[in-house]
Amino acid sequence: MNWVLLIIAGLFEVAFAACLGKAKESTGSEATYWYLGFLICLAISMLLLVKVSKELPIGTAYAVWTGIGAVGTVLVGIFVFKEPATFWRLFFISTLIISIVGLKWVSN
Repeated sequence: MNWVLLIIAGLFEVAFAACLGKAKESTGSEATYWYLGFLICLAISMLLLVKVSKELPIGTAYAVWTGIGAVGTVLVGIFVFKEPATFWRLFFISTLIISIVGLKWVSN
């Protein structure tokens, strides 16, 4: 169950980064709503990370949480914000995914 919560925490990390990107593109009250979404997603993500780090090794939990956030944020950048999907970006994101899977594999 802790691994599921960790994945959810990572997805909320992606959500708070996406909210920041949308807030940057917005003005007025719309930007305020995106910043509010950022704060809510940030709080949920952090609370879930704290919860799972009580059972999982902190080094593994933090690395997986950050990795999910990094990979997800790059994908949101490519698909939502139209950032370039160059070979090297995709190559290094792939190596990050392999590293996350490896950490899960070698952890209890």
